[in-house]
Amino acid sequence: MDYDIAVIGAGPYGLSAAAHLKASGVNVRVFGEPMQFWAKKMPEGMLLRSPRVASNISDPTHIYSLEAYEAASGRPPSAPVPLETFVEYGQWFHKQLGSDLDQRNVSQIRAEQNGFTVTLNDGEETRCQRVVVATGIGPFKYKPKVFEHLDPMLASHCYEGRNIRSFSGKRVAVIGAGQSALESAALLHEAGAEVEIIAKISQLRWIGSHPWLHNLGPISTLLYSDHDVGPAGISRLVAMPKVVHRIPLKLRDKIRTRAVRPAGSKWLPERLTKVKISTGRMVTSASSKGQEVTMKLDDGSERSVDHVLMGTGYSVDIRKYEFMSPDLLSKIRLFDGYPVLGSGFCSSVPGIHFIGAPAARSFGPLLYFVAGTEFASRELTSHILRRR
Repeated sequence: MDYDIAVIGAGPYGLSAAAHLKASGVNVRVFGEPMQFWAKKMPEGMLLRSPRVASNISDPTHIYSLEAYEAASGRPPSAPVPLETFVEYGQWFHKQLGSDLDQRNVSQIRAEQNGFTVTLNDGEETRCQRVVVATGIGPFKYKPKVFEHLDPMLASHCYEGRNIRSFSGKRVAVIGAGQSALESAALLHEAGAEVEIIAKISQLRWIGSHPWLHNLGPISTLLYSDHDVGPAGISRLVAMPKVVHRIPLKLRDKIRTRAVRPAGSKWLPERLTKVKISTGRMVTSASSKGQEVTMKLDDGSERSVDHVLMGTGYSVDIRKYEFMSPDLLSKIRLFDGYPVLGSGFCSSVPGIHFIGAPAARSFGPLLYFVAGTEFASRELTSHILRRR
């Protein structure tokens, strides 16, 4: 074996897991470009939805926090946290791993006797005993079928890294009612685009719309965790992934859905006052002619725009990970695209672990957020150490 563990992905979860494993004496190697998705696929100018306290990438001694990076780099603390700051923080964090990070991408993982073979994009192969998949949500972009046939230059997803400033002076329809859609609409408007938000829910929702619930002293502490994922009560439950893991799947799904339903941060409404918003509406058909898209809505009205930007989130399905060999995928037990995970984030294939968003169906919605790196890394490391 070349390594005990190969970590696939160098975003917050991959970097955090590697830091914990390395500190425990495990021979670990991380593969991937540090913070690639955040740096190249997120809308430029974005602000993090998570509060500062929930934006730390976990390390075992808590010395590589966001505050530590700001102090080391001379950046003044800010809230909410700008995307640029978070990307640079993650890249600074990765330097703590030194030579244990390989910026080449993985092209395939195959199961072998007593371990796995990891093939890199330049053809080199390496062998390891375990694989930790921490590659994030990049392949999981959800695009409504009504837009699938359109040219990507006319209809794109907000997680595809399009330059917001390039839409200045253009008519843009933003589809969705979650943070990604609403913030994209604000950024587009501020860049000089003519923007309309089209959302199927009857009224937009805003995170923290009941601030008095956060100012009840000890009672608020019982209702909300520092992660601030989900409404009162559910927020506290979400902060206990091991408890969530024991809840029957049907109820667990209800908790997950309620905790991450489409909503925007409380600092967005002021930025959207001059943006046209159409709620309770769905696009039933879309066609293009030249450089224009014509959409028909369910109320019979039409819209003609220069671009459609889909802020429609993502839908986890690990079968979209191209580096997983078909034989390996066929042996991983799934429910609706999510891997079924046990203790230590173990899949049904011994030695294959999934952390981050693919683990949210098993351990709850905290695993969708950076705040989940603390639990994921400690649980993963503890499990592996017990079995060494």
